[in-house]
Amino acid sequence: MSTEKCFAKGSAAPSSVPNGYIRLYSMRFCPFAQRTRLVLSAKGIKHDTININLKDKPDWFLEKNPLGLVPTLETPAGEVIYESPITCDYLDEVYPEKKLLPSSPFGRAQQKMMLEQFSKITPYFYKIPMGRKNGEDVSGLEAELKEKLSKLNEDLVNKKTKFFGGDSITMIDYMMWPWFERLEVFELKHCLDSTPELKKWTERMLDDMAVKATMHSMENHKAFTKTYGEGKPNYDYGL
Repeated sequence: MSTEKCFAKGSAAPSSVPNGYIRLYSMRFCPFAQRTRLVLSAKGIKHDTININLKDKPDWFLEKNPLGLVPTLETPAGEVIYESPITCDYLDEVYPEKKLLPSSPFGRAQQKMMLEQFSKITPYFYKIPMGRKNGEDVSGLEAELKEKLSKLNEDLVNKKTKFFGGDSITMIDYMMWPWFERLEVFELKHCLDSTPELKKWTERMLDDMAVKATMHSMENHKAFTKTYGEGKPNYDYGL
């Protein structure tokens, strides 16, 4: 049972997860949920998707995940897993074909450390547009973001690899991608002007099948973001 339109409070609970599938509770425009969608797509995992209205969540969803967050996974046995890095690690372990995480403990630790560093960058993608909208001077924040992006650029230069985990896409690339997909929406694309290797990385990512399968058009991203900024997010925009 897959549905594009989101389920809101008062909606009937979906039927149980079919055998041989895993269910993703998602929101079409959520970058955190896109991480899990990327992994499901990259690994070719049979799944269905239930989109959730995050402003008016169904009670049955809150019973499964009291935090009310997406992404959330549910197995046919009724096991529930949430938090985007945890859902992605779980999928890589349970579906071992086409592993996305390195096989060595050190390699996996390196990716987790990189993710920890990247999690300190994501707030800038929200703070800067919000500050700009409120008429604040965001030049200081932009300078900080550029500095952090230059460190990512440096990482690629030092590694001499096409992606952050080597010459093919691994988990860390998918963990970071959703925010780069939205750079134009955040009006921060110019922040890549002085990071040529990072810019090349974004271009390589756009050629990936899982990225193509999970992305939205810039028009849809911008339209949804506008409704979100007005406090009335249209989770079904474009359907």
